[in-house]
This record gives sequence, structure tokens and C-alpha cells, in this order.
Amino acid sequence: MPNTLRVGASVAVFIAAGALALAGCTSTSGGAASHPASASAEVVAPVIVDLNDVDGTTVEVEVGNTIDLTGDDETYADWGAEIADDDIVDFTPGRDDGSAQFNPGLNALAVGETEVRLDNTSTDKTVTFTVKVVENG
Repeated sequence: MPNTLRVGASVAVFIAAGALALAGCTSTSGGAASHPASASAEVVAPVIVDLNDVDGTTVEVEVGNTIDLTGDDETYADWGAEIADDDIVDFTPGRDDGSAQFNPGLNALAVGETEVRLDNTSTDKTVTFTVKVVENG
């Protein structure tokens, strides 16, 4: 599946989550809408990073957001990660569930910086970069 379709599937999930959050709004008798606390949170698109361009760079992401690792349409499920401080980010491997393909990614867990080394077991390609997780907004 082309990379754009996998990214499109990720964006569709974020749009659906936003629609569900808006559906949680209710009207009061006066016609004004009341919003539950969960509806006030904005849905944020992931940071898109190309595996072919990330080596030696620093990627900045807000805590709670994700990094979508793109650029490998053939062996996306064969990437693994070594993370210097896994309290700052964790790794989600790429996968194919039979109905959709998902890029590998990183989840921003806490503010800080950590080095990330990604290795592909099929191609022996390695990329190393820094992830800087910052406060929201």
C-alpha cells in the first residue's frame, strides 16, 4: 500500500476522533451548548518524519503527540528501535493487520530529549536522531 494511504488512514483516525469529541456536546434548554471536558481537547495531527531524511536530525514533538515514520513502503514492519530514555518516547512497530498497513512511530510520553536509533532487519539500514519532547502549546 502506498505510503500516502497509510498516512491517510492515520489522518482519518484523528478526524473520526474529533467528530466523536464533537458528538459529545449537548444542548441545554436555553439553546447554548455545554461541552464536556474531553470535547475541549483538540485532536492534533502526528508529526510526519521521512526515514530517508531523519538521520542526524532533531525532531521536535509535543508531549502526548506521535511521530509517524514514513518513507519505507516495502519493509515498514521490519523497523525496530533502541531508545536511550524510554520514559520520554516509546516505539510502536509498523504492521499490516490484513485490512490496513500502519507505519512505525514514536509516542511522546514526557518532556525531555532522547536519542533514537532505528534498525531495519530486512535492509540493515540504520538511522539515528534526537527526539525533543516539549510542553503542549
